[in-house]
Amino acid sequence: MSGFSPAFDRLGAAYAAISAQQQEALVDFLPAADWSADLATGTYTQGEVTLKVALLGSYAEEDRSWLWGWANPQFGPDHPAVVNPTEIGARLAIAELTARELDLSWYDGPARSGGDIVAMAATGLIGSPGTIPGSYEGGVAYFAIRDASAPVPGWDSLTAPRMITSGLTLFPADHRLTVARFFSHHRLAFREDETSIVATLPEGGACAARFDAEDRFVSLSMELVAR
Repeated sequence: MSGFSPAFDRLGAAYAAISAQQQEALVDFLPAADWSADLATGTYTQGEVTLKVALLGSYAEEDRSWLWGWANPQFGPDHPAVVNPTEIGARLAIAELTARELDLSWYDGPARSGGDIVAMAATGLIGSPGTIPGSYEGGVAYFAIRDASAPVPGWDSLTAPRMITSGLTLFPADHRLTVARFFSHHRLAFREDETSIVATLPEGGACAARFDAEDRFVSLSMELVAR
């Protein structure tokens, strides 16, 4: 059972498939190499790739807790190298975005840790093209990308079913919201009825997501146009 508030669960559901696609693109983009971060300059370097970033937060393995970057005593809420979602959290009434620290010891889901889940939801909300997890002894630091050179994956009919399924696995709170937001993120026109959401594809054809009577995702089908 989730220990997140209903508001945070909906936030995660809205960005789950989008974040899953972004994170997969980042894995392909970043080289397999050691990493370093310099928050004085707001940069993250891995191998030969350097990106502008801001500290989103960190996950402590010992007590399985999340600390927002702005709450870290080394920085503070006004530091330019940290993400501070408290204002939007207060506006949307999402308690997890305004608390300094989150207890994630309850999390027993499919992600590596509750830190991954918090990072995915927050990254989508702030419009970042992804978050880089930097492992260190005792925990993981999460850096939100602020760099136009980072990959921004477009619509891909071949991988879309997997991205949507991954998103629903990570944040199962609202299946319709996950699918609809994924379509709208890729600027696909779509229509909804009681049993489906059907999007018009860029290359022609359609993508149809089907739902059961409780609005749980059932299947995804593609009608592609031969070229």
